[in-house]
Order: sequence, then C-alpha cells, then structure tokens
Amino acid sequence: MGRAIVFLSLLLMATSSPIGQNHRYADHVVLVSVDGLRPEFYLDRHWPAPMMQQMVREGAHAKAVRGVFPSVTYPSHTTLITGALPKRHGVYYNRPFEPQGQTGRWYWKESAIEVPTLWDAVKEAGLKTASVAWPTSVGAPIHWNIPEFWSLDPQGDPVETVRSVTTPPELFEEVQREATGRLTPLHFGLGHLTRDDQTGAIAAYLLKQYRPALLTLHVVGTDRFQHQSGRQAPVVRQAVAAADRAISRIVEAAKHSGILQRTAFIVTGDHGFSDIHTKLAPNVWLVEAGLMEARSDRGQWRATFHTSGGAAFLHLRDAEDNQALSQVRTLLGAVQPLFRLVERPELDRIGADPSVPLALAAHPGISFTSSPKGPAIRATKGGAHGYFPEDFPQIYTGFIGWGAGFRARAVAPILRQEDIAPLVAELLGLAFEAPDGISPRGFLKEDD
Repeated sequence: MGRAIVFLSLLLMATSSPIGQNHRYADHVVLVSVDGLRPEFYLDRHWPAPMMQQMVREGAHAKAVRGVFPSVTYPSHTTLITGALPKRHGVYYNRPFEPQGQTGRWYWKESAIEVPTLWDAVKEAGLKTASVAWPTSVGAPIHWNIPEFWSLDPQGDPVETVRSVTTPPELFEEVQREATGRLTPLHFGLGHLTRDDQTGAIAAYLLKQYRPALLTLHVVGTDRFQHQSGRQAPVVRQAVAAADRAISRIVEAAKHSGILQRTAFIVTGDHGFSDIHTKLAPNVWLVEAGLMEARSDRGQWRATFHTSGGAAFLHLRDAEDNQALSQVRTLLGAVQPLFRLVERPELDRIGADPSVPLALAAHPGISFTSSPKGPAIRATKGGAHGYFPEDFPQIYTGFIGWGAGFRARAVAPILRQEDIAPLVAELLGLAFEAPDGISPRGFLKEDD
C-alpha cells in the first residue's frame, strides 16, 4: 500500500473529535490486542476465527492498521493505550537501550510511560479498570491488574513472577479459585497454546465479576508461533483459534452478565509479520571498524545498533561524534540493498526514538540481531516484525469494532494505531487528550 494512499485514507477517515464529550456510547469497553494480528485472520473465512469474523459482519472494521516504528509489541501497545507515538510516550522499543550493555529487561513498568493513559482517564472519571497481560502495565493505576511480566532468570517460575506484580495481591488466588483452576508453567507460560485460553478465562471472569468500564487484554500465541514457524504454519492456525476462543469467552461473559448491549468490543493488534530467510548483524561491521567491542558491555564503544526485529537504531555514545557517524554511513553503503536508511526527518514523521541519528529498515525476508559476533549475514527462518510500518503490507495489523456504539458494516481502508485510544475514550465519553491520535469518523452511530 503506497504512502500516498495511506495519507489519503487517513484524511478521509479522521477529523477533529471533541474532548471530554458527555455522550457515552458504551458503559464498558473491552480492548483486546491479538499480538501479531493480520487482517486476513478476520477477512478470510478460511482462518479459524468465527467470533472475529462475526464481529466484522455485524460491526465495523479496517482492512489495515498502520503501526509505529519499530513495529514491535511494547511501543505499539503503549500507543494503543495513550494515543501517542513513541517519541512522545517514551517506550521506544521492547527493551530500553542500555549504554553499558543490555541486561535483558523490557519496558515492563507503567512508570516508563511519559503521557497519560486511558487507565488514568477512566480512573479520573470515577470508573473502574481491569487488565490482563497488557505490556508496560506493572504498577499501572488499574483496579484489577495481572500484568505481563517475566523473570530474567531462565529457571524462574512464570506463574509466581506474574503473581508478584498482580494488584490487588489477592487477585491472583481469586482468579485461580473462580476462573482457571491452579495455574502452572505448563499451561500459563508464554510458549504454550493454552496461555491464551487462561488469560481469556481470567478476562471473562473480571468482566463478569467486576464489570469494569475498561478491560484490556493481550493475547500472545499468534505472535509466538509466527516467530517460531512463519506466517502460514499449522500451529499459527491453532494460535488464531485460541485467540478467537478468548474473545468468544469474554463476549459470553458479557452476555451472561446482562451487559452485552452496553459493551463495546475492539479487537486490534500491534503488528503483522514477515517470513524471514536472512538475519543481519550490523554490530559485527562496527566491531570490525573499531567502533565498538564484541563484549556484553560494548567496551569502549562509539557507535552501536540497538535492534528490534526488522529495524536497527544507531546509537552514538557522543551525540556530536560526527566522525563515527560518517564511518557508519560508509560501512552501510556496501550492503544497503538488504535494507534502507531511515533518516532523522522520516523518524520524526513516524514518531520514533528522538535520540538516534538514523535507523535501518530491513526489506521483506530480512531481520536484524544485535549480536557483535559471528557472520554479519547469516541464514535464518521463521517470522519477524519491527519493520517500518508503511514499507510493505505484511506488517500492517488490524481493527474490529463491535457492539455498543458501532455502526454495522462500517469499513475503513486503513487506520492509524494512535487513533484507537481516542476512539475508546469517545465510546466511554471520557475527557482524554490523545497527543497524536484522532478518533476516526464514520465508525460510531449518531447520538441518540
């Protein structure tokens, strides 16, 4: 999809929306992020997603959603919950860049977010929130919160790790007693298909028991298995079915609770996927040029790449080190057919990390690793994301709106990820200033 078409579609779909509206389209909004959601999961009936496909027939949808750069989970989810681009909300990657070497930590804590969230707006309106496995939500102002979090210890217990950051603390035992039964690493770990069945059950219980105004849920199997096996593997179909079951379970909980008619559902994602065959290690070139060392702390480094799947961001130890920057440009010139350079003006336009002078955006089939050792160009397999969000259609994600407030059969050619948070706010009638997003026109029914 060309950039001119993207821009035209956005002009057609979006106009300024009022802030702090009194009208409320829904009493409850369920925001589900299907990690690695591709539009064909709900547009093509051959995918096992009957609930999502029913929602498309009866509600609103987009044929594509343009994400952020890099198109990876944590900056994308922070945009979904803030309506801000990464340059403003502060969650630039999955893992923060650590100048003295990467420790392995991710942007787990909500304190990393530099702008107000939907959770803040709901709380300020005197309403309640609940969340299950949402990225960057540890410590968030959520009334019932089971965040996404894991231990850096490979031997750590994933169940106990999540329990340790759940609020209120007794909630974890409650959902095991009332919704899931005893959770174990064998069916709650991130690498298991049953993970989404469990988080779906938890989300359904929280909606039925507490009826929050905003419920956020992140389901992950579709991402895990596309990374592992590529876009079309049979296990991906199983993961799509699991995600759809989770959504169905929440719909059923709303129905049995008597709140379905006043509940709006939004199903969206963070990114699409590209099958890959080649992996690039640009830090190997920097080691060979003497710009960094092949050490975990980077040694006496002047320049290094921080990679995110199909993207690599150049960090300079000294932002004024133009000589190092010139050396990097010379090195990249010999291998540029494998990727393109994203210069600072384009990074500003897409709202990426404001501290880097340039980034690399891989072509389809290529991904990056930050490793400073081994061959700079190596064979690989599976799937990846992180690519520049407008470069090729495989990396677009999707959007469905169904239930209270949504018009039937409303279709947009493309939405922007930052426009989803203000749409949630409009559904709930919240006073919420989305820094970069605009609630799209044409999806919601006229005021009664």
